[in-house]
Amino acid sequence: MKKIRLLLSIISVYLYNAVLSKIPINFIRIFFARMFMVLGKQAFISMNVRLLNYEHGRKQIVIGDNSFINPDCLLDGRFGKIIIGNNVDIARGSWIFTLEHDPHDDFHGLKQGDVIIEDHVWIASRVTILPGVTIGKGSVIASGAVVTKDIPPMSIAGGIPAKVIGVRKSALKYKITYQPYFYL
Repeated sequence: MKKIRLLLSIISVYLYNAVLSKIPINFIRIFFARMFMVLGKQAFISMNVRLLNYEHGRKQIVIGDNSFINPDCLLDGRFGKIIIGNNVDIARGSWIFTLEHDPHDDFHGLKQGDVIIEDHVWIASRVTILPGVTIGKGSVIASGAVVTKDIPPMSIAGGIPAKVIGVRKSALKYKITYQPYFYL
């Protein structure tokens, strides 16, 4: 019975990624997205956001109020959780992983860890975030960065691996309210 449930879960996530995530009418797509993740008030999931959370259910990926996930992102909630705070902006093509292979393991074993993205974080395009990372409140991650370690609050980080390259000077008074009806 457990294997059948897992198979049905894998098939449903596959159908979401292959068909439902491509629906161009936002309120319909977001209706289906809520079956696979927890979405806060006014949270927005764009087209082609790919999910990997078939084994442990929708509570593996939690997205806070007024957060915006742009197209072509990957949210890997297979074993660890992805917790995204309020007013977070994740740009196109960013990938968030909670599971990876351990390069030091003789048997190609796995490492897992939760990814926590605190409030008012801005993640620019094509960022990769690896398991076990916390990105502090108000931080900015530059395009193309690979985040392998925690980023302190109000930092600007970039590079491979990502390092703090500046300090963000903002009172973080904004609220992300962009809710397009039709967004590619």
